This record gives sequence, structure tokens and C-alpha cells, in this order.
Amino acid sequence: MIYGGDREGKKGIEWKIGKRMIALIVAFWLMLPAYVPNNFAAIFGGGMPLDLGQVFQDGERTLGDGKTFRGTIAGTVCGMLMGLLQNQIAPFLGLPAFGTGFEQLPILLGLSLGAMLGDIFAAFLKRRLKMKRGSPLFLIDQIDFVIGAWLLTMLIAPQWFWHNFTPFIMIIVLIITPILHRVTNIIGYKIGAKKEPW
Repeated sequence: MIYGGDREGKKGIEWKIGKRMIALIVAFWLMLPAYVPNNFAAIFGGGMPLDLGQVFQDGERTLGDGKTFRGTIAGTVCGMLMGLLQNQIAPFLGLPAFGTGFEQLPILLGLSLGAMLGDIFAAFLKRRLKMKRGSPLFLIDQIDFVIGAWLLTMLIAPQWFWHNFTPFIMIIVLIITPILHRVTNIIGYKIGAKKEPW
């Protein structure tokens, strides 16, 4: 026999679980334009390095051969294209849009280029720590592009950013990103797109 209080309690739990699942989907959705750039940069990268082969004052390469003009441009463009595609289907799915008209371009640029800049900064930091290209740096590798995407988008479109990236959504992103990062890197390593599985 189910009493009224038990039934209401069960409904309350189901509602909370449903709300958290929606928040998880929204968090993933909002970060997609920032999630894909580094993967496409690895696929389409190569060529002239961003640091032009220059050595920093500590005697190490400024960035290394892993960060190239072609990869940075390809990653940014692919991230923006992902966001434009999402904007077309967002109304049908009931998910947030990345602005409308020309407004969406700077927002998507912030997320996509910001992700690339975050990864570039991590490479710079690794070189200063005298770490070789591809060496893992715990936590930094997992969230560098997230912080970069957030900071640049926050500067370019603060109103849109704070409206969509609530504290709860940001916490979810910080939890799921290391997991997704690990999974996608393993896949990239398996198909030959990445040299290391991290």
C-alpha cells in the first residue's frame, strides 16, 4: 500500500532526477562548440607551428610543434560550425541557442577559439615545466580548454554567458569534462588521430 506522502516523496525524487538529467544535457550541449575544436585540430593539424620554431628564454620551445596555425584555425572553424548546426536544431529540442543572427558568431568564436587558446596556454605551461610534447599534466589537460572557452566567451558575450552558464551548469561541466576528455582521447588514439591516449 502506497500512502499519499510516499507517493509525493517518490514524485519529488523523480522530479529532482529529471531536473539533473536535463541540466546534464544542457551542460554538454553548451560545451559542444568548445569540446570539438581540439579533436579536429588533431585531425587537420600539422604544418607551420604557432611559435614559428622559436625558443623561449628558458631554452625550451615556446609552444612546440604540436600547436600549429592549421590546427588552430581548423579547430576553431569546426567548433563554430558545430555551434551553427546546434542553433538550427535547438528550437526543436528545447535546448539553449547560441544567440541569433550575427550575434551567434562572436559567442561561438569565444567558445571555440577560447578552447584552442586554453589548450595553447597549457602547452606553453608544459614547456616552461620542461615537459615533453604529449606528456600528461593532471587536471590542466582536462580543463584547460574549458577555462579558455569560458574566459573568452565571458569577455565577448558576458550577458549570454552568465544567462546560460549558471553555477550549477558550470559545476556539471567541471565534473563531466575530465571523463569525456579521457574517453575521446582514447578513441582518438585508437583511430590514430592522437599519439597519446590522454
